[in-house]
Amino acid sequence: MNHTCTYFDRGFLTQGVALARSLAAHDPAAVLWVLALDDETVRALRGLKLSTLRIVPLTELEAADPALAAVKPTRSRVEYYFTLSPCWPRHLLQTRPEIDRLVYLDADLFLFSSPQPIWDELDKGSLLLCAHRFPDFLKHYERHGRYNVGVLGWRRDKDGLACLEWWRERCLEWCFDRLEADRYADQKYLEEWPQRFSGVVECRHPGVNLAPWNWMNHRYDYSSSEVQIDGQPLVVFHFARFRAIRGDWWWQSGQLDYGVMPAALRHALYGAYWRALQAASVEIGLVPPERATRFDRSFWRALPMRLVFGSDWLRVGDKFVSGRLGLGRYSGRCLAGLRRIFLRK
Repeated sequence: MNHTCTYFDRGFLTQGVALARSLAAHDPAAVLWVLALDDETVRALRGLKLSTLRIVPLTELEAADPALAAVKPTRSRVEYYFTLSPCWPRHLLQTRPEIDRLVYLDADLFLFSSPQPIWDELDKGSLLLCAHRFPDFLKHYERHGRYNVGVLGWRRDKDGLACLEWWRERCLEWCFDRLEADRYADQKYLEEWPQRFSGVVECRHPGVNLAPWNWMNHRYDYSSSEVQIDGQPLVVFHFARFRAIRGDWWWQSGQLDYGVMPAALRHALYGAYWRALQAASVEIGLVPPERATRFDRSFWRALPMRLVFGSDWLRVGDKFVSGRLGLGRYSGRCLAGLRRIFLRK
């Protein structure tokens, strides 16, 4: 049996349920362990009729890991969530003897086909990492980490367990939402895994952790019922920063800094994800309220650039229309060039 884990609060509840349903659709026997970060999330998940879902309240983890609970007052909410990243899988491997392999998935991931390629990669060693795979014009983002926390894996062996112990210790010592020397949140630590532990595998499958920051590296085929990427099935996409700005019609794509993907790919991925989010909202009985966002000056100041580059999308049915004027897919290159010129970055 494949064991996966994630964590989220009520702010990511619909994304988390969409992830759970996509995993159940493509790997029906897989177990998804969810660390529920608030009571509302616990109640909503317990109401789902999903036999492979295992729900663990945050209070259980904090009771089992007093050192984690002790640092909570020293971290912002997002920083505390970052600190959970190694503590949660470590807790599972310590307390659930039935788990011999464990894969962590961010809550804003969504599966488009069987996750078997992830397990095949992990079976090559003890630890699984996924590089961001930034194109050349985005290499400056590697200062925040070459590897992405979105998809990780461990085997229950000496190196897998030692890795989680070491990563947890580092995050308890320092895990903040800022770049400092060779540290950034929970993510920059991943770069030390290959030097410190044996059996570290870097995932090579192009369809694992495809994301806004690396989609432009690949070629796509839509002729079959599933999206093919470099001749292989798209396994899981990372819908980072994809958020509704106003109601359910104006969306932030999260792609401004990277480049807005072409319409065919956008509709195939984001259209399917939006339908999954809608189904999740109905299932948990959550009707998204009309957002009454108070936009500050920075929002309005950046709006013209976002509209020109096409990173704000309008939803029409299950399609997302970009407002780009010929610059959408090149927005990342343009912004990177402007930063080099004006900010010398």
